[in-house]
Amino acid sequence: MQVVIRPKKLTGTIACVPSKSYSHRAIIAASLASGKSKISNLLFSKDILATIDCCRAIGANIEVFDDYVIITGANGVKRIKESINANESGSTIRFMIPICLVNDSPIIFEGENGLVKRPLDTYLEIFDKQNICYKKGEDYLPLSVKGSIKPGVYDIRGDISSQFITGLLFSLPLLNGDSIINITTNLESKAYIDLTLDILKLYNIEIVNNDYKSFIIKGNQHYKACDYVVEGDYSQAAFFLVAGALGNDCKLSCMNIDSLQGDKKIIKDLEAFGVDVVYENGLLYAKKSKLNPATIDFSQSPDLGPILSVLAGLASGQSKFINASRLRIKECDRITAVIEELTKAGYIISETESEMHFTGISNPTGAILDSHNDHRLVMAFSILATITNSPITILNSGAVSKSYPTFFKDYKKLGGDFDELD
Repeated sequence: MQVVIRPKKLTGTIACVPSKSYSHRAIIAASLASGKSKISNLLFSKDILATIDCCRAIGANIEVFDDYVIITGANGVKRIKESINANESGSTIRFMIPICLVNDSPIIFEGENGLVKRPLDTYLEIFDKQNICYKKGEDYLPLSVKGSIKPGVYDIRGDISSQFITGLLFSLPLLNGDSIINITTNLESKAYIDLTLDILKLYNIEIVNNDYKSFIIKGNQHYKACDYVVEGDYSQAAFFLVAGALGNDCKLSCMNIDSLQGDKKIIKDLEAFGVDVVYENGLLYAKKSKLNPATIDFSQSPDLGPILSVLAGLASGQSKFINASRLRIKECDRITAVIEELTKAGYIISETESEMHFTGISNPTGAILDSHNDHRLVMAFSILATITNSPITILNSGAVSKSYPTFFKDYKKLGGDFDELD
């Protein structure tokens, strides 16, 4: 699928879609619990549907309604399938591997497209240390495993992905013994760990956080059912906030201004570029602003990379992204892909292994841009299309279904002018 977007300003108010990060975590916690939980304000993107399927595979009964689910938890892990498929969801596969291995029945982990190459070395090292048998494909998936994880001391790097730590935080409380997770390097994406701890506490799991240097986890704990309403997603709000900074008039409802989400950092990042971000009367929005050059650290917020690239390339002078190497191991290499595509629209960008360097331009042009099958590139290019001097065509635009299947519905509601083509 492709979309052809004609330049037109967006105007109006939309309800921000629910946080994908919180949605994953609440569904998993409720699935491990005893009793019945209602998770409300859900958006059934491909990633969330993947997590639902995987939770059903470990014994949860999940009824899906328009924007909520009713989950009768499995009271632990009751494996009822010999394989699970996480589709393209990195969060799902990395959360579910240790959870499934609370039970020692053989299992095959599968995925689609770029997920098969997403690194799983942290878990493979654990398997080696604990003598858990496994066999992986040419890449990382499919991954066949026989054995169960054991309570004890886990030494985990903090500069790879917090998803591995979250997977262990979900699973280790269920084991018959106490555990400690030691973080052996600087912990990146701390806010994602905060989200995990927030949900675990809500579902009756206690974790001692030793200043993010270690986590002390008592075994033999039990998840208890709890109803939960998912708040708005700052990683998705970022697209419409940048749109506002570029002269569109977009306002967002359903945002928690006191959120623990790491991608709430978008507000500080925009302010670093000189953008005025406002929260009033329950609405969050950014005002059109003169864009100053800025240096942005991406160690804690890699999902903001594509949309902030659109903004940074339009700021006067020289801007820089640092500690951005994790952008290379997302749905695509987001550094190289963003540079390749935005250059077609007139941007001036260069790269190092962990940095991006921008020389500001003032008049981006229309172009044919490839999303590289990355949902966040589709949305970033769509915001760019509101200010170009001619239409932008985005190839593989259907990738938005991974996280925000209603993106173009909301874009049209705000007045966006486009045609979708097969």
